[in-house]
Amino acid sequence: QVHLVESGGGLVQPGGSLRVSCAASGNNLDYYSIGWFRQAPGKEREGVSCIKLSTGNGRYEDSVKGRFSISTDNAKSTVYLQMDNLKPEDTGTYYCAAVFGYCSVRLSDFGSWGQGIQVTVSP
Repeated sequence: QVHLVESGGGLVQPGGSLRVSCAASGNNLDYYSIGWFRQAPGKEREGVSCIKLSTGNGRYEDSVKGRFSISTDNAKSTVYLQMDNLKPEDTGTYYCAAVFGYCSVRLSDFGSWGQGIQVTVSP
């Protein structure tokens, strides 16, 4: 089981930047991938980005490509999501989640979830 804690959310103006973090703890983290998801009010939760901890290979949802960047620290226990050129439509509650093995597009494959943090993009 992996325990996840997000941090770093907040309010930012359009065009601004924000970095959110996901601290992971548990055994055999190298076998896991960590995904970032977001949920806007009244909408379904959607995948944003995901990274395979052992390789550092990341993937992105089309709407954030070129603006968001996912990475890990040297210990591979913290996953960062750097968000640049933020838009109002990026507003939502951001969650990180862990899946054993490779990244998946199915939310149901992710067995451990953080508590979520709020990111608001507004003038």
